[in-house]
Amino acid sequence: MELKEDKNRIRLVVGWIVDIAVVISIAWFAVFAMGTQIRVSGQSMEPVLSQNEKVLMNRLSYRVMRPKRYDIIVFEKETGNYNIKRVIGLPGETVQIKDGYIYINNEKLDAPNDLGKAALAGLAEYPISLDKNEYFLLGDNRSGSEDSRFSNVGNVKFRQIKGKVWLRIQPVSRFGLISSR
Repeated sequence: MELKEDKNRIRLVVGWIVDIAVVISIAWFAVFAMGTQIRVSGQSMEPVLSQNEKVLMNRLSYRVMRPKRYDIIVFEKETGNYNIKRVIGLPGETVQIKDGYIYINNEKLDAPNDLGKAALAGLAEYPISLDKNEYFLLGDNRSGSEDSRFSNVGNVKFRQIKGKVWLRIQPVSRFGLISSR
């Protein structure tokens, strides 16, 4: 009888181990099948994202829906490099930076965490009209960001957007979901 109980315990433990391995495998596949690991380059998104941090980008999110204001996205520049910025202006809107503040369709952007401010206007000193598939992107560290305010980036077309940043995976001490606000 003792031998039968030992076999049942072993089967139970092995069953649990197999179940856990299957769940971990499915979770790993789901995360990496729909996501891509990206290394943050530069300080343009500080304090939200810092140099050399690794994040996961959801490649499928914008196949189903369009980027929203304040989403942190990955886009491909004409040079082929990937960059991470925040969506500020949406298709069909007019963006302008006046007196250190961002205006969307002539209305001051009321944004949390100073996201509605930008000391340097660049190209946005004058109104910028976005076409139906264009976005205006800014880095959170406005004084240290090369973004839509400059001609080498400019307005970003929807086809250039590769996905939404959603999870920081390194460093482990800062592991967690990335909030758009």
